[in-house]
Amino acid sequence: MTIEQDLARISQQEQTLRFDEFDPATAWELGAVLREMAIGRQASVVVDVHLHAMPAFYCALPGTTADNAAWVRRKRAVTLRFFQASYGMGLKLSQQNTTMEEKFGLPHADFATHGGSFPIFVTGTGCIGAVTVSGLPQREDHNMVVEALCRMLGKDHDSLKLS
Repeated sequence: MTIEQDLARISQQEQTLRFDEFDPATAWELGAVLREMAIGRQASVVVDVHLHAMPAFYCALPGTTADNAAWVRRKRAVTLRFFQASYGMGLKLSQQNTTMEEKFGLPHADFATHGGSFPIFVTGTGCIGAVTVSGLPQREDHNMVVEALCRMLGKDHDSLKLS
């Protein structure tokens, strides 16, 4: 896929993968789905579900390090700032041949435009948080989150995933 095709698909994901309601129990369920997916794939990842001001689920699987936790924090910061998937933001900036720091004055130490963080949208409310995975190549981190959201929301993953 081209960058343009990826961006169109990510936009479609962001429009389609929305909850009717979301509470701490839903956050825990989403985190647990991602954890089970990671265990089944023997993936060393950190899983984080964060409502704007508070963590709702966090899990670091064997093989992860403090660096993964730092990546989660930085990717989540992008999603919560722009209400967009961190991977999509990275692709947009790449297209524009710029960085978060150059375009927005946001330091690299605090913001990472790498795949793996996705906004949690509630229909009629907007973005209430972010779900983030770190530990795989960035496109795989992004796809894993999208797959879990598809499972939770009963959406067809094959029609929404990045190929």
